[in-house]
Amino acid sequence: MRTRTRKTSRGWLLPVLVAITLMAAACGADDEEAAPSPTPPPPANEAATEPPPPPAEDPPPPPAEPAPAGLGSIEVAHYYGSDLGQQAIIDINASFTAGDAEISPIEHEAFKDQILVALAGGSPPDVFSYWAGARTAAVQEQGQLQPITAVFDGADVWGDFPQALVDAGIYEGEPYLLPFGFHYVAFFYNPSVMADAGVAEMPETWDELIAAADAVSASGAKPFALGSMNRWPAQFWFDFLMLRTAGPDYRAQLMSGDASYTDAEVTEVLELWAGLADAGYFVDDANAYTWTDAADQVANGEAAMTLMGTWITGYWDGNGLTPVDDYDFFNFPVIDTSIENAALGPIDGWAVSADAANPEGAFALLEHYATPENQLDWAIGQGALPPNSRADTSQLNPVMAKALVEVGRADSYSFNYDLATPPPVAEFGLDMFQAFMDDPSSYAELQAETQDAAAEAFAG
Repeated sequence: MRTRTRKTSRGWLLPVLVAITLMAAACGADDEEAAPSPTPPPPANEAATEPPPPPAEDPPPPPAEPAPAGLGSIEVAHYYGSDLGQQAIIDINASFTAGDAEISPIEHEAFKDQILVALAGGSPPDVFSYWAGARTAAVQEQGQLQPITAVFDGADVWGDFPQALVDAGIYEGEPYLLPFGFHYVAFFYNPSVMADAGVAEMPETWDELIAAADAVSASGAKPFALGSMNRWPAQFWFDFLMLRTAGPDYRAQLMSGDASYTDAEVTEVLELWAGLADAGYFVDDANAYTWTDAADQVANGEAAMTLMGTWITGYWDGNGLTPVDDYDFFNFPVIDTSIENAALGPIDGWAVSADAANPEGAFALLEHYATPENQLDWAIGQGALPPNSRADTSQLNPVMAKALVEVGRADSYSFNYDLATPPPVAEFGLDMFQAFMDDPSSYAELQAETQDAAAEAFAG
């Protein structure tokens, strides 16, 4: 079996290859126009001074590529780069023996647009990674996915996955997404920075969080690192402030268009957030940094903590940090004791395109992804939690094991903002969060602008 980076010209890479071909053809045309005229041959009655060279032998044909094994080639596209567990994906695909998984890794942000173009164009990869929630619902509603009931049956997803995660893969009554890893968003912190600031007990209430932030500031570090260059890392602040003040039910209304971004509940969230920014708690110029920059700022002691998902542990592990000694986490503190304890995070999964060229191979590959061994390998390699309840979670590092316990203790589990509201609306919200970090005082204007855009998007 061979796991390869895809080199064929079919599929969603075709437009790129066509563009390259056209550019090369244009350059060839320019070269042809610029070439000097060839020297004319000697007259027919003029004797040749030297015999013509013998004709060149044809080069040997290149060796034939081995025929695909078993179920043939399965094109796989995913958004897991080197900072999000790419090597683990390579290893898991390498152990698939029923066919050839031809891998196309795509940069995380670029993937969001490229997969939609491929699905709409009718030549998508057979299998692709995607996010549970509103994004999967949107492509399923467009008829761009095919049900994977056979995978749920063959891999016993019904029995081996917790019901909440089974439900995350079901849309309009049928399974369309295989959960592969789920995450937990929390405050990930540098224990040394907190200790140097005299913070011995991690905050459990809002007042305790403010006291810890003041202590860290007094020690010379910044309390919070945030890298919102790509917008989405800022959403976790909006999400948790909303969940801890207005609660999951109101947030669900906002995500579905049944509440307004100009409501008092949203104003309270942005005022709390603005208060943190005005106090100087964030590393300056958040929009100039990525999430990995923010992770580095915590690791090197420039900041004490960052509000991020558990994938940050995979990034830190890859950089040689030690769980518990070099990093740990605490839950987003309670603000209103009458509000339920909601956990937050994304669920990553795998889907099969409606126009998949090899659906049989795609289904077999998804069953491979569903095994407890592969789900555990992915969890360890990326910094995720395994959906398969038969995975040996005793192998998780102590921080990830604690995260699994905290998820189990939560009263509910919510998708983060850009997976909880329709994609067109999410774009306006993500723009709002980024603009807010540039100028927190402009929140009232941003609320009005976002509500106008969201209302238009919901109206269709």
